[in-house]
Amino acid sequence: MKSETKQSLVKRILAFIQEVKQETKKVTWPSRREATLTTVVVFIFAMLAAIYFVIVDKIIITLLKFITG
Repeated sequence: MKSETKQSLVKRILAFIQEVKQETKKVTWPSRREATLTTVVVFIFAMLAAIYFVIVDKIIITLLKFITG
């Protein structure tokens, strides 16, 4: 009984791997240019967000110092 279960498990794993390979062939991969541009946009927005949060943090710290004396 155990050997049947192991064989069944192995068959299911192999079938899963085959399905994964088939699905990855269906994926439309971005071109190098698209990937580069997207990466640059993400970095720009991350930097803008960081600058925004630094400014807001400084304003809040200044207000709290003013309020608390």
